[in-house]
Amino acid sequence: MYQASLYVKSFNLFLSKFNKSLFVYASFSFTIALTFLYTQEIKGVQIELDNIQTERIISIADLEFLEDQTKELNFEQVSQDEGLKLFTTNPEFTKGNFNPDYTYWIKISIVPYIDLEKTWLLEFYDQSIDRIEGYIPRVDGSIEKIVMGSSVPFSQRTFKHKNYHVIVPKEIKEESTFFFKITSSQKADVRIAIRSYDRFIYYALNEYLFYGLFYGMISIIAFYNLIVFLAVRELKYVYYIFYVISVSLFTMSLDGIGYQFLWPNTPEFNKISNGVFSFSLIFWAILFTIRFLNTLKRAKTLHYALLGSLILKSFYFVSGIVFNLKYFDIGYYDVLPFLLIFITGIYIWSKGHQVARLFVVAYGVLFLGALIKLFANLAIIEHNTAVYYSLHFAFLLEMILLSFALGDRIRIMKDIRDRALKRSLNQYKENIALKEKVNKELELKVKERTLELERKNSLLETYNKQLTEMDEQIKKMNSNLDKDNWKLKSSIKASLKARLTNKSLTFEEFKNVFPDASSCYRYLENLKWGAGFTCRKCNGNNYSKGPKTFTRRCSKCGFIDSVTAGTVFHRIRFPIDKAFYIAYTVISDSETKTLDQLSELLDLRKNTVWSFKKKVKQNIDPDHYEKELTWDELISDIGEKISKT
Repeated sequence: MYQASLYVKSFNLFLSKFNKSLFVYASFSFTIALTFLYTQEIKGVQIELDNIQTERIISIADLEFLEDQTKELNFEQVSQDEGLKLFTTNPEFTKGNFNPDYTYWIKISIVPYIDLEKTWLLEFYDQSIDRIEGYIPRVDGSIEKIVMGSSVPFSQRTFKHKNYHVIVPKEIKEESTFFFKITSSQKADVRIAIRSYDRFIYYALNEYLFYGLFYGMISIIAFYNLIVFLAVRELKYVYYIFYVISVSLFTMSLDGIGYQFLWPNTPEFNKISNGVFSFSLIFWAILFTIRFLNTLKRAKTLHYALLGSLILKSFYFVSGIVFNLKYFDIGYYDVLPFLLIFITGIYIWSKGHQVARLFVVAYGVLFLGALIKLFANLAIIEHNTAVYYSLHFAFLLEMILLSFALGDRIRIMKDIRDRALKRSLNQYKENIALKEKVNKELELKVKERTLELERKNSLLETYNKQLTEMDEQIKKMNSNLDKDNWKLKSSIKASLKARLTNKSLTFEEFKNVFPDASSCYRYLENLKWGAGFTCRKCNGNNYSKGPKTFTRRCSKCGFIDSVTAGTVFHRIRFPIDKAFYIAYTVISDSETKTLDQLSELLDLRKNTVWSFKKKVKQNIDPDHYEKELTWDELISDIGEKISKT
C-alpha cells in the first residue's frame, strides 16, 4: 500500500504540472485516434491479474449485477449468501436499459497472480454517474468504503483525473470480491476498465494531450474570430464566438474536464452543467444561423421553424430546472435544431447563395457527429473510443469549417464589392465623357442664350421703365381713391351716428353702427372711461389692465372694474349688441315694433325682450323720462342711476 500511495502522489504531482502547460500545445491535428485502448471481450465475471496483460475493459453486460428497485439494499444484505443469489448477468443489458429510478449493485471477483509486480486500478468511464460506493476488501479481512461520483467534491478523488478510480490492493493473494453500488439521475454507461498503473499513466497523458489540442484549437478559433469582429464589427461574429465558447463548455461538461478545472467544488452544478451548456450551445447556434444566412429574408418559413425549435429547447431547459433533471439528458429533440440548421443551409444554398456552401458542410459534419453520439447514448450503436470522441471531432471540424465559411463570406462579399466598384468606375468614366460632351453643348447653348437674354434684357429694361411710370400713376390714383373712400365712409358713418342721435335708424342701419359685441364694449368703454378712470371703491385714478378684455384693475385697492359694471348691460345672458338694440327701441322713432316682432327679429324669447326693455325703462331717471333723450343720454342716464343704487 505504501508503494501504491507513492504512485498516487507521483502521478498527481506530474499531472498538476502537466495541466499548467497543457493548452500550450494547441495545433491543427485530427490524427489522434487513441489507438492505445486495447479492448478484450470478457466472458464471465472472474478477473485474473498477471504481469503480462496491461488492460481489460468490461461492460455491464459481462458483469454480475443486481437491480435494486427499492433502493433500500445495503452492503451487508447484498454480500450475504441470500444477497449473492440475486446477482445475475444479462448480455443484452445496455445503457438504454439503465433505469435512473433504481440502484445497481455490481460484483467483481479478482484473482491476483502470484508475486504480482504491477499495481492495478479499477476505472469507471462515465463522469455523469452521481454516486459510486465501492466496498474494497483488505488483507486483514476488513472492507474499506470508497465514495466517488459527480456529486462528490473533486478534491476527494484518488487521482486528480476526470474518471473515477479504485486502487486494487497489491497485498491480496487470493480471490477477492469487489462490490460497487451505483446511483445516477441519468442513464449511466457502466463500463469498468482494469488497467495497470503504467498503462493508466500512458493512457491519461495521451488523453490529456488530446484534450489540450482540442481545447487549444477552440481557443485559437475563438480568438481569431474575436480579432475579425474587432475589424469588421459584424454581430454574427459575436454570436459565433459565444457559440464556440458554448461548444467548449459543453464538451468540458461531457468529459469531466470542466468539473476538474472550472467548478471542482460545486458538485451541485455538475449535475446540471450538461443541460445548461447544451441549451447555450443550441441558443447561440440558432442565433448565428439566423444572422449568418439571413433566414428572415431568404427562408422565412425555416426562420420561424428555427425559432420554434429554440422555444422547444427553452421549454425543456426550464422544465429540467423546475421539475426534473432528466430533461437535461441528451434526447431526440436535441438533434432537431441541428437538423433544421442543416436543412436551412441546404435550402439557402440551393437558392444560389454561395455563402452557405461551407456552412452546409460544417453542419453536415456536426449533425453526423451528434447523431452518432445520440445513438451511442441511447445504446443503439456500440460504445467505443471512436464513438465516444465522435462529437469532439465533429465539433472541431464544424468550427474550423464555419471559420472558413465566415472567411469565405468575406471573400464573396469582397468580390461582389470589387465588381460593384469596377462597374462604378466604368460608369464613372462614361459619365465623365458624357459630362464633357454635354458641357461643350451647353457652352454653345449658353452663348446663344446669353446673346438672346441680353437682347431680351434690354427690352425688359424698356418695359420696366414704362411699368414704373405707370405704377407711379396707379399709386397716385389709388391714393386719391383711398382718400375719397375714407371720406365717403366717414360721411356715411357720421350720417348714421347723426341719425342714431336723432333716433331715426332702422335695425339694419343700427347693425352698421354696432355690428358686433366688441363695438358695443368699445362704445361703453369710451363712454365710461373716456374722460378718465375713477375707481368705484376708492376713487383712485390710476389703473392697469384687468384679467379680461374691457376690464381695468385699480392700482390703489386692486378692485377690478368691468366696462359693463354699473350699467343695465351688466351680467346679461344674451348678446350685448341685441341688448343695445332693445335699449334703442325705447327712444327710437323710426320703427315701432311689438314684442313678438322684436323677439323674432333678435332671435330671443319674448319674455327676455320684455324683461330687459322693462329694466331699461325702470333705470331711466324719472326727471329725464319725459325729455327727448338721445342715445348717449339714454346710456349715460341708465348707467348713472344704476351706479348710484
